[in-house]
Amino acid sequence: MAAPHDDSPPDGGGDREHTDNGVPESGSVIPDRFSSDEVFQRIVADADHEITSGARELFFAALAGGFAITITLLVYASMYPQTDSSVVAALLYPIGFIYIIIGGYQLYTENTLPPVALTLERLASVPALLRHWTIVALGNFTGGAIGAVVLAYGGVFSPEAAAVAADLAATGVYETTPWELFFKGAFAGLIVAGVVWMNFAAQDTISRLVVVYLAFLTIPLGNLYHSVVSFTEAVYLMLVGDLGFLLAMTDFVIPVLVGNTVGGVVLVTIVNYYQTTEQRLETARFEDVRRLSIRETLLGSLAGRSYVPLFDTVEEFVRDPDSYRILVPITNPRTESRLVEMACALASTREKGVVHVVHVVQIPSGSNPGGRGPDHDRIVDESNKLLTDVRTIGERYETKMETSTLVTHRSFEDVFDRANRTRPDLVMMGWADDGVWASARAERPIDELTNRLPCDFLVVKDRGLDCSRVLLPTAGGPNSVLSAEVARGLREALGAEISLLHVADGSGDRDRGEAFLAEWAAENDLEDADRIVDESGDVEDSIERAAADNTLVLIGATEQGLLSRLVSDSLHMNIADDVEASLLLAERPSDRPLLKRLIGAGRRNK
Repeated sequence: MAAPHDDSPPDGGGDREHTDNGVPESGSVIPDRFSSDEVFQRIVADADHEITSGARELFFAALAGGFAITITLLVYASMYPQTDSSVVAALLYPIGFIYIIIGGYQLYTENTLPPVALTLERLASVPALLRHWTIVALGNFTGGAIGAVVLAYGGVFSPEAAAVAADLAATGVYETTPWELFFKGAFAGLIVAGVVWMNFAAQDTISRLVVVYLAFLTIPLGNLYHSVVSFTEAVYLMLVGDLGFLLAMTDFVIPVLVGNTVGGVVLVTIVNYYQTTEQRLETARFEDVRRLSIRETLLGSLAGRSYVPLFDTVEEFVRDPDSYRILVPITNPRTESRLVEMACALASTREKGVVHVVHVVQIPSGSNPGGRGPDHDRIVDESNKLLTDVRTIGERYETKMETSTLVTHRSFEDVFDRANRTRPDLVMMGWADDGVWASARAERPIDELTNRLPCDFLVVKDRGLDCSRVLLPTAGGPNSVLSAEVARGLREALGAEISLLHVADGSGDRDRGEAFLAEWAAENDLEDADRIVDESGDVEDSIERAAADNTLVLIGATEQGLLSRLVSDSLHMNIADDVEASLLLAERPSDRPLLKRLIGAGRRNK
């Protein structure tokens, strides 16, 4: 027997009353189009995917969109001299935009609706929105500039078409005032944002194609301006004429860009947002979303529904700027108490040391804990019971202890989100097959996530976690300095004996190795530590031999992307498996050049 056909729209169309035979009750109507709430739900779902995309994906999708705009300029300028009619030439103007919207490329003006809808719902922060806009605009302009270069020097245009293309930018720069450009751009922004709304309201590709074509046809017919097209025209005139870059930006591109933004955001996005009901997201798909706090919305880096835990007992947070905070994410309070104890020992050496233990409770994707309902209370109560023994550790070390519970479909990525939110000085994580690493699912690329460390990170391989004899191999660098800070803390709090190890390049390099180690020890307040110089030149073998007499090995990250390699299980360290001592890996944040951040480079600079 065939399953009955469901005419209700996707993404939560709501319940409808039916009789026993499946026919709608009297007065009940099955609509053949989406309601405004349902359209909004579809936009939010799509925007969540876009705004949480990596910088590389966004940039190249936007670059492709900017280059597709070149097609619009090409056909419009080429058709005009052939037909001697701007109206006929305008008939092919929408072709580039059809490529972009139907093909799923990124266009700046198209992004004045979905990401802003997320921000209005407090599902994405303002900084996340601005990051998204910046990457898309840069990609669009880069693609448009590449297209302009091809048109200027590739022999694509006929002489007549080349003259028309140059005249398009000249008209905008020299014959149209900035105020006129702004308002013409605002109407164009209204049209584009309206197209996006209608695109999500349409239920088939043909309808979307017709909407896109007719809407973008109004831009040339109405003598309006689109920022990416205008930028491409301006770059073309700079290449073939005498237009200066600064004049082109201030008197042409920027007024149009601002107008597009205002038209898309104010005239469409906000108006459409307020025509929806207060229950616009209260469906099975969105009911358990936690909205960002006001501070997170204005200043945070969180973005998207999938980047917010299902619930988090830390709702609002105000940090004492003079405190030294250690964040300890754990998945099992019973088995990870030694990790918490080490954190408390380190915090006790600080004047205002604070340890914040967060119990990460991971539930399968698609599970529904019920928001603030009974399931929420049950999970929190059970977590509080498990954390009872953990709190006593802080009392023993006379350290301020905070605990919280975080329930999420993910876990690893939420450690980074929590660190961004509470701004600790140090994160200590256990490294085990059944811990946070085992559930390292993330919508963003792991490389991008771990290349933007919010603070110092310590990853601990617990083999009894005896801190009485500590080995610290060093070749210098900020990560070894972090290891030295940990070693000093363990010495002060627990009386740990410290040995320093430096592996020289060869037998003739001992004197230089000893000089380096003595100087490094003095710089890091470890002059009383034993100093070992190994002349074998083999770092891992040297550490393994020295580790035999020690209970804990502190290793600063000497290779790029340590955490990303840990998560992806591509960190090949024999030490981790061969030594019997506990292992602590230390990594300190470092900067990447802007270009590498933009294209999503997978490794940070040493």
